[in-house]
Amino acid sequence: MTPIEKLIEAVKSHALKHYEEDGWDYVVECYGDEEIAVIINEEAAVTVSLAIKAVGKVAKDQDDYRKEIEATAF
Repeated sequence: MTPIEKLIEAVKSHALKHYEEDGWDYVVECYGDEEIAVIINEEAAVTVSLAIKAVGKVAKDQDDYRKEIEATAF
């Protein structure tokens, strides 16, 4: 397993454990390995904690946007 594959697996494992928090459900349901790898590479995340932080930021942004939309429903 390559280093990037290890980071991807760690991110996916974290996402499953935190499925109902801060948009991690997006990662579980919508992100493939390629999308996760792009985020990790864009942020130059070389450790598990940096990879989780990088992907978590993207997921949180999506979750915030979802909550904004839900707040406008009447």
